[in-house]
Amino acid sequence: MKQWRERLKEKKRIVVKIGSSSLQHPETGDMDYIRLEVLVRELCNLKNQGKDVVLVSSGAIAQGKKAVHPDPSHMEKNPIAVKQACAAVGQARLMMTYQKIFAEYNQVAAQILMTRHTVDNDMNRVNAQNTFEELLYMGVIPIVNENDTVATHEIEIGDNDTLSAIVASMIGADLLILLSDIDGLYTDDPRTNPEASFVETVEHLDRHFLQMGKSSTGSGVGTGGMSTKLTAARIATASGADMIIANSRDIRIIHRLVEGRNLGTLFLAEKQENFDLPAFVGGLHEKHDSKGETS
Repeated sequence: MKQWRERLKEKKRIVVKIGSSSLQHPETGDMDYIRLEVLVRELCNLKNQGKDVVLVSSGAIAQGKKAVHPDPSHMEKNPIAVKQACAAVGQARLMMTYQKIFAEYNQVAAQILMTRHTVDNDMNRVNAQNTFEELLYMGVIPIVNENDTVATHEIEIGDNDTLSAIVASMIGADLLILLSDIDGLYTDDPRTNPEASFVETVEHLDRHFLQMGKSSTGSGVGTGGMSTKLTAARIATASGADMIIANSRDIRIIHRLVEGRNLGTLFLAEKQENFDLPAFVGGLHEKHDSKGETS
C-alpha cells in the first residue's frame, strides 16, 4: 500500500475539486477568504513544481443568492430561472475573487463552463479538450464549473464530483482529488453509524464498494453525496487516473496527499482502453430519468 501512495509524488496532471460548503462560512454562507487563499496557494505551489493543475469549483449559485437575495415566493414560482440568474451573478463574483488571489501568486487563471453537451457532442468535446490543452501549455490554471446559467435537467451534468471526473478523463489527468466534508469512504455513513469503518485504499472498484455509496450529503449547500463520489471514481479510474477522497477541513491536505501521506481514501486507476465517456455519462442520466429523478 505504501508504494501506491509514494507514486502520487510522480503525478503530472492533477484535477482538484472543491465543493460549496468548503468555501463558505457555515454561519453566514459568505465566502471564507482564508480558506480560499490557502486553496489558491496550494494549487500555485503544485504549479510551481511543474505540474498541470485544474480546479473544479462550486459556489456560483450560493454566491449569487448572497448577492441578490432572491425573494422566496418568487423562487417558488420560477425556481430554474432564479437559480440560473443567481449563477450568472455568482459565477462572475467567484471568478473575480479567484483571479485576484491567483494574481497575487503570479499565476493566471481561466474560466471554463461546461454542460452535458460538452461531453455528448464529439465536436464540442474535442474543442473543449483542445482549449484545456492550450491553456495548460500556456501555464494557465483552468477553473471549471457547470454552466448553471443555461443548464436545465436535459443538459446538466448535475454535480461537480462527476464533472471533475469528466474533466480528468477528457484531459488525461493522472490524479483527481475530491475535497469533501468527510475523511473518505466508509463502510457506512459515520454520521449515523458509529460502527462504520474507514477504507484507506480501493484497489478494485467493484459492487461491494459501490454499495457503500449514499445519496445524501452532510451539507445543506452541496449537491453531491458519497454516491456521486463513487460515480466519479468509476469515471476517473477507468480513464487511468488515481482518485482520492479527502477532508477539506484543512485545505493544506492537498500538498500532503501529493507528498504521498496516508490520508483520505485512494482509488487506484484501472484504465479501460475501451472506456466510452459520452456513453457512460449518457447512461447515468438515462438511469436517473428512468427513476424519475433529477441529478
